[in-house]
Amino acid sequence: MAAGRSLWCIRPERVESLGGRRMGFWGYYVVGRSEKPLAGLAALADVQGMTLHEMTSEGWQVWQYPSKDGAGDVGDMAGLAAETGAPALFGYVMGGDCVVVEAAAPRGGAWTTCLARGAMAGHLGSGGDGPSVDDYFLEPRDAVARALAWAEEAGRTVAERPLLEVLSAEDEPSAEMLFFRFLDRLGVVPL
Repeated sequence: MAAGRSLWCIRPERVESLGGRRMGFWGYYVVGRSEKPLAGLAALADVQGMTLHEMTSEGWQVWQYPSKDGAGDVGDMAGLAAETGAPALFGYVMGGDCVVVEAAAPRGGAWTTCLARGAMAGHLGSGGDGPSVDDYFLEPRDAVARALAWAEEAGRTVAERPLLEVLSAEDEPSAEMLFFRFLDRLGVVPL
């Protein structure tokens, strides 16, 4: 799917109508590496209210942007990657159930996948007559190939199997934890 915003702006009320899943965090985690705060960069200039969640000694930053009503957008990660000269990604956490991941690197281009595919299918209402998770997101094995290239461009050497395990896992104990495990497996933000 193109980097449009229709998918990750699924509103919380849509989730409630799909069977009342738990209502956890709704919003973005934006990850990038820069000497300057990501929130002050031109690629994120229209995003108001981001807060620094974590920063590593190597300059990797994780910023949080809550979006309780499903509104708001952090833009496209290709722009952030181009501005910083380093790979960037966001995780859009949907009620604590699943995560949309959009990643980009200056040379490697952009790609999109999701974490907790079963829960994502529920959010999409994939019951056979509508689009499926695979219509929107790279399958885990394809996402692993892109994630390995992303990590290499970030100066990291990472193993395929741990990435595949995260990309194939469901949301226990939470999709947020799964996202941070993904960042750990990419070698950018250790758990």
